[in-house]
Amino acid sequence: MAALEQFEATEANLGKLERLYAEIVVMIPEGIVFGENVEYEDRVRNFELLLGSLPRIDGWKPSAIPPDLDDVAQHRFEAAEIDELSAHVAVDRWIEEPGRELREYRFRFTSTRKALIRNALVGLIDQIDADIRAVRATVGPSEEPSKRLDAERWSALRRHMDQIEVLLGSAVKRPARWSYMLRHINFGYVSDLIDIEKTDWPNVKNTLRKSLYGVNEAVPVHVEDLSALVAARPAGPITTALAWSKIDDEAFERLIFTLISDTQRYENPEWLMQTRAPDRGRDLSVYRIIHDELSSTQRLRVIIQCKHWLQRSVNAPDVAATTAQMALWSDPPIDILIVATSGRFTADAVAWIERRNAGQASPRIEMWPDSHLERLLAARPAIIAEFGLRGH
Repeated sequence: MAALEQFEATEANLGKLERLYAEIVVMIPEGIVFGENVEYEDRVRNFELLLGSLPRIDGWKPSAIPPDLDDVAQHRFEAAEIDELSAHVAVDRWIEEPGRELREYRFRFTSTRKALIRNALVGLIDQIDADIRAVRATVGPSEEPSKRLDAERWSALRRHMDQIEVLLGSAVKRPARWSYMLRHINFGYVSDLIDIEKTDWPNVKNTLRKSLYGVNEAVPVHVEDLSALVAARPAGPITTALAWSKIDDEAFERLIFTLISDTQRYENPEWLMQTRAPDRGRDLSVYRIIHDELSSTQRLRVIIQCKHWLQRSVNAPDVAATTAQMALWSDPPIDILIVATSGRFTADAVAWIERRNAGQASPRIEMWPDSHLERLLAARPAIIAEFGLRGH
């Protein structure tokens, strides 16, 4: 909150600067006009004072101030004498420089604020998933949609939505279903819970996640010209192993989430529990879609448990404990359990899983060891680059 307060104060001053600059711009006369304007001068002085209040972002802040009106007239007069398009364009760009710098600062401010709130927002998204399941657990299967639920059942969900509102500020645009979800929480009927589960929250959650991990953020590239790499005729061994030690538990989960989100025939991915929760690690949920041209389409519910284990392998007791935990999840039933690890499985774990699957027990268990993940990611080099998994 202390950090957010500084961002809020900065944004307040930035907003004043943007409003003041809009007033200043309309006071700059068209054409060549010499003479003083006291009101304009006062606004420029206020602009300078506000500009001084802005903190730097990555060492940079705006420095351009609106020009003196006589200087504007003089530059336009000189451009008219030259009578070339480039001279007129240069004058216009000089006049507009403070506005361009304010837009640059606003862009940097928004990006930096998103980085500040990212972890906290991810945690609140997970918490709201749990809040909705908690409300659902109090509603009987035969409850009428027209029944109103007491306000206490909604209190945690309402509180966490309010906290997200504070985190977002103006840095993140509200999802399309945001206001609908708030309204349904306030109404509080069983029918509102159904709308939240099926429509509101999936839209809100998906939009928030996309806003946090922008598709337009650059992955660092350490060469100026790719042709130079080709001209050097590089030779040497090709490494398939990935540097799993470069990421932590949360990044490993986000990698798996990115993998299933970007793969066709996997739908509605979501995190089910906060990372390193007291009872178990955070699981991922997704639906695997199987199309059969001669039969119907199947939607299989898949739970993925992520184990970023570099020091030891997943053994049979680990898998058995994970399988037992699946009984804690509510309907719809789980069809497939995937254990994804950045390490490997012991021989006893492999044997235990194969015996269980041979007996057709539900859910079916799939193993995703490091070698399997490396094969999947080999066809998705953008994910490897995004998470910095190539060793050097």
